[in-house]
Amino acid sequence: MSAAVRYTLMRFGIFAGCFFALWGLVYVGALPRGLGDSNLLWVLLLSIVISAPLSFVLLRKQRDAMSAQIAPKVDGVKARLEASRSQEDASAQ
Repeated sequence: MSAAVRYTLMRFGIFAGCFFALWGLVYVGALPRGLGDSNLLWVLLLSIVISAPLSFVLLRKQRDAMSAQIAPKVDGVKARLEASRSQEDASAQ
């Protein structure tokens, strides 16, 4: 499995864990409910806010592995783009 897919799945897992934990806390009354029918939106937004820093800290190794896998591909694309530019410049003169 590619590092990007693994990182994405792990990040989604952290979000889902936060969502269900917060949903349970709202259900038992430990956290306030949203106004009217906004309870789902409240839990979704709070889950995003909590899962983002958790993902940043907990998935550091996976993020580095993904970066190491993607960086050579980006460098290759940049090199081909530069070669194409220099070839266009030479043919234009």
